[in-house]
Amino acid sequence: VLGYSHAVDNSTTVGSSEVGSGSVPVFATPMLVALMESAAIDALRDKLPSGQSTVGTKVEIVHTAATPLGMTVTAWAELVEVDGRRLVFTVSAQDEAGPVGEGRHERFTIDLEKFMSRVEKRKSYND
Repeated sequence: VLGYSHAVDNSTTVGSSEVGSGSVPVFATPMLVALMESAAIDALRDKLPSGQSTVGTKVEIVHTAATPLGMTVTAWAELVEVDGRRLVFTVSAQDEAGPVGEGRHERFTIDLEKFMSRVEKRKSYND
């Protein structure tokens, strides 16, 4: 299982002001995190048993350089640790000018039916 990796590309069109993370017209940090998560999810595509999925539980990244809107950012994720249901990925990203971020991302495998049952129960607290 270790070593599963994947890369995803994204044309940067969502700036920090659109997601509420700042006012500078550059690729937003929350979008960088989402792109890194997407790479981790894609690294597991078709590798989980039927009825299972994963959920993100932890993100530790440094956003090291600003990407102008319109550039392409590529994110990579590599599965480096499995501890029971806990999956740990190293993640990194770069735009056409060089590296823009790196870090670690954790996900947990879940039984989708059981997980959604617990989610539904939480809805009752809102009523």
